[in-house]
Amino acid sequence: MASKDSGSRLYYGDNLDVLREHVADGSVDLVYLDPPFNSNASYNILFRSPAGTGADASIEAFDDTWSWGPAAASAIMDITESGNHKLHVLMQAMRTAIGENAMMAYLAMMAVRLQELHRVLKPTGSLYLHCDPTASHYLKLVLDAVFGAEHFRNEIVWKRSTAKALMSRRLPTNHDVILAYTKASEATWNEDTAFQPYDPADLPEKTAAKYSRKDEAGRLYRLDNLINPNSNRPNLTYEFLGITRVWRWTRERMQAAHDNGLVIQTRVGSVPQLKRYLDEQRGVPLSDVWTDIPPLNSQAQERLGYPTQKPRALLERIIAASSNPGDIVLDPFCGCGTAVDAAQKLGRRWIGIDITHLAIGLIEKRLREGYGDAAQFETIGSPRDLASAQRLAQDDPHQFQHWITLRLGGWPWMGGKKGGDRGVDGYFYYVGVGGQTETGVISVKAGHHVNPAMVRDLGRVMQRDGHSLGLFVCAGLPTRGMEQEADSHGLVQTEFGRFPALQIFTLAELFADRHPRLPPLVSPNRKAPRVETRRSHQPGAQAALDLQ
Repeated sequence: MASKDSGSRLYYGDNLDVLREHVADGSVDLVYLDPPFNSNASYNILFRSPAGTGADASIEAFDDTWSWGPAAASAIMDITESGNHKLHVLMQAMRTAIGENAMMAYLAMMAVRLQELHRVLKPTGSLYLHCDPTASHYLKLVLDAVFGAEHFRNEIVWKRSTAKALMSRRLPTNHDVILAYTKASEATWNEDTAFQPYDPADLPEKTAAKYSRKDEAGRLYRLDNLINPNSNRPNLTYEFLGITRVWRWTRERMQAAHDNGLVIQTRVGSVPQLKRYLDEQRGVPLSDVWTDIPPLNSQAQERLGYPTQKPRALLERIIAASSNPGDIVLDPFCGCGTAVDAAQKLGRRWIGIDITHLAIGLIEKRLREGYGDAAQFETIGSPRDLASAQRLAQDDPHQFQHWITLRLGGWPWMGGKKGGDRGVDGYFYYVGVGGQTETGVISVKAGHHVNPAMVRDLGRVMQRDGHSLGLFVCAGLPTRGMEQEADSHGLVQTEFGRFPALQIFTLAELFADRHPRLPPLVSPNRKAPRVETRRSHQPGAQAALDLQ
């Protein structure tokens, strides 16, 4: 198992297996999980391309559909064998009451994983489970059985959207639930983070009445008493500004505060008082209903197009409250990586786990684009050499397409159904003429039987869809005829030099530290950077991997 002192790690694989094999007992400070909600839906990730390129990219990110079967029955058996009698009794009762259906399969999957998450938490650790009303009532019972009802801390309601319309049969559903538990009574809790700064334009009535004075800079303040409640303090009894009292402070401290304008007399002969500024106070205490963090809209800078993506501010609030810098934050369903992004930003170490190469690739790109070399982490489970990449291509061609497309700086396109990709497996977005974002097309072949006709087909797709650049990626080695077909498409002149219009790139080249010859790449959901034309630019010097 990994040491609790390990750095940040990103795992590809089933989180149950990863937790059991790689995460040590009592090694994690905070767990946040945002598992599928059993909503019976498939979710697509959307990469919005720049206007006019005609290449919005969409691909299935995960399928939130559950069914009772051998895996669910095995999870129930694992729970029985674990020795947690309360959880065993609860799951058997639920199985009887609910039946062997999709909801029970979902709960069995969650219960066995929550036991592992409890195991890896430190005694001072906390867990936040993000869910919705579909299953929150069942999940709270499961958490009570795993953590103990006495360690329940909060049911946080997050308003994730506004009510969209008047419902004819019921009220709209526009909130999520975050269930917070601790492993023991003495959990990490940073109380100062549980306050929001005051908004001078929207103060609570009592606060506004109290802080009704303004100084010359416009700062709100109130006057506070400086008299000591203990009248028997000879050392604090002295005359100040003509008034003798038993003061709270020593004469030296009182004089220093007066010199700084914090101790004043409202009139000659009045008792000196202390100016307390509103902006120096803790703020408004947070409640367990959070309405101040809006969901991501279509124009949000951090938006990746990932379904169910949560705003980073939501995760920052949780991580700041229940962990400290250097602590380890674990997200076993990390999706597009908002929790690990927030942990990285706040100086925490982290562990992320996901079962798709699509998610792993997105997180790698997100962290490298956001933090550069400051994001030091290890990816475990994804191909790390030519042999493991070839195995992935053979065992799961669809996942291989996702992995290699993201690895090369591109983005997958919807191709979940056979024949539905129209000859396209992905796109890459690059800086074109005048700094405008343009789109190139990617075709991936996982098999070793490739021929010139496949390269010719990509050329037809480029012509059909108006792409100047195309990338043909193959697991095996190209034939001479394929290379000749690619060369026949010539070169494309850009501000960064000349590039092959259609080029072939192989796995062997990737692991020999070679890179496709492409202009600088950009993310599809971000604007292209402002660029300068540099005639001396060497086309092969800018690696696609360096732009992830």
